[in-house]
Amino acid sequence: MSAAVAVHTTSDVPTAGEESYFTVFAGGEAFGLSVLHTQTIFRITSVTPIPLGPIDIVGLVNLRGKIVTAVSLRRRLGIPVDEVHNSLAIGIEHKGENFALIVDEVGDVLTLDASMKVQIPAHFDPARSRFMAGLYKVGNLLVPALNIEALFDFAN
Repeated sequence: MSAAVAVHTTSDVPTAGEESYFTVFAGGEAFGLSVLHTQTIFRITSVTPIPLGPIDIVGLVNLRGKIVTAVSLRRRLGIPVDEVHNSLAIGIEHKGENFALIVDEVGDVLTLDASMKVQIPAHFDPARSRFMAGLYKVGNLLVPALNIEALFDFAN
């Protein structure tokens, strides 16, 4: 049996002021999700609905024998929803609770520097802006970094 070992060179490790983000997609839009919050990426094969639960919570899923709450990034951001069955999900632990964040696709890892951060324009939808930790200029694109605190706060 062989084990894979990750070797980090100095170019792989973010320096001060830099943070690594997975690029995740929902409805054709790209978002950044901090790798520090990510535990695993997996496919959802079945979902158990939660009666009378918040609309953003799809239901409960089994992740390696652990029951976790499945949250749709599309629903959370007000993007029209596709079928959830066989969707990609990202395992995230937040405040002692486990979640499966359902996304359309997971892309490359981006290293975002504080110098790339731009102010969120005032005309951005406030309902969406509350889910952003920041907005980063990457080439010709603007990539919103997701705010995990707001994303999993269902009180508001």
